[in-house]
Amino acid sequence: MDKGAIPTEARAFSVTNRSVLAIAVPMTLAYLTTPLLGLVDTAVVGQFGDAALLGGLAAGALAFDVVFTTFNFLRSGTTGLVAQAFGRGDALEEQAVFWRAVLIAVVAGVVLAALSPLIAVGGQWFMDAGPRVSDAMGVYIRIRLLAAPFSLINYAILGYVLGRGEGGLGLILQLVLNGTNIALCFLLGLELGWGVSGVAWATVTGEFLAMLLGLAIVVRRFRSTPPLPRQRLLDMGAFLRMLSLNRDIMIRSFSLLAAFALFTRQGAQFGTVTLAANAVLMNFFLVAGYFLDGFATAAEQLAGRAVGARSEQPFRQAVRLTLFWGLGLAGAATLVLLMAGTNLIAVVTTSQQVRAVADTYLPWAAFTALSGVLAFQMDGVFIGATWSRDMRNMMLLSFLAFAAALITLAPAFGNHGLWAALHVFLLVRGLSLLTILRLRMQTAFS
Repeated sequence: MDKGAIPTEARAFSVTNRSVLAIAVPMTLAYLTTPLLGLVDTAVVGQFGDAALLGGLAAGALAFDVVFTTFNFLRSGTTGLVAQAFGRGDALEEQAVFWRAVLIAVVAGVVLAALSPLIAVGGQWFMDAGPRVSDAMGVYIRIRLLAAPFSLINYAILGYVLGRGEGGLGLILQLVLNGTNIALCFLLGLELGWGVSGVAWATVTGEFLAMLLGLAIVVRRFRSTPPLPRQRLLDMGAFLRMLSLNRDIMIRSFSLLAAFALFTRQGAQFGTVTLAANAVLMNFFLVAGYFLDGFATAAEQLAGRAVGARSEQPFRQAVRLTLFWGLGLAGAATLVLLMAGTNLIAVVTTSQQVRAVADTYLPWAAFTALSGVLAFQMDGVFIGATWSRDMRNMMLLSFLAFAAALITLAPAFGNHGLWAALHVFLLVRGLSLLTILRLRMQTAFS
């Protein structure tokens, strides 16, 4: 079917609270398993009572995230393109987008796994932490990067599923991935005493099993549809569009992780105990963030579907309703962390020093949900609409604002200034994208 042809039935849909929640609720539950996994990893290693191991795990996880979030376009880019094809009623293009993403994932994953020793050395040099922290960090990175091909294929699978608005299936896949990971983390890391290496091997196994399940489901579905012509799959114009979209999302993701890397590195300069305390609190920030990501995902699918169907009213409904629900949940998450954060810190680590420092900075972490809700939601809208250039540019602007705040506030106020700079970063991201959105909507549906 011609990509410009929009069937009448593809336009005829509306966005309601029910349609938002049908995607957001299962995906919120799914995404919450990821920071829960981070908390379990930290708690398992924390039971050894060694701040250096906690710091090494945090630094290793950061280096891993820098690498893999750079390739997050395989999830978010696939979601936007599949959602738009779904809005047009173009089933063959949905399938083609998926297999293009898988091809990129296989190539990139094999390269990353082969480069794992160099990535580990580079991460150790960047963090510039103590020798015991560096040793733990190197072990974690070298093992976990073996899962690179599986992880990136899982990004493509999840992107396809979410692009079709199938939040329930996305939940199942994430439960398999992170549930297996959590169970093996306790077994290998704690029961068998493997520590950091056990945590890493648990991740490798979980990614592999989730990939097998996801491919089995998607391939079986494709067997009941018309075969995809090879020339459609290898359409150079479509590949170039995907690469252009992916390039912008990659720059955006790398800038985001660079901000978090600078945050972690600056925390390391304040000492091992502060680094470990910030690592615990950042897990709480990630919990809040993944809590909001369910509604950002709903914004991706619904906004992308509306753009594909060239229907303005559903687009406006998607923006309004996902922001409404996101603000409500951000407020709830902040209250929970303010009331229960001290007890959660005590569960995560047995180190009295780390507990004391984390308690001091807990309010900063608690309010990140409210500071970041608009940024998360706007990211979802722009990803679904595939307005990647604007998203890239506003992220670069936000990174500059973060760097300026970091240079100004951290020397003057220490770790308080570091957390304040993070809030500046989140606020600038959301407000800048909201400003651009008003301009984009004037031309998108004309």
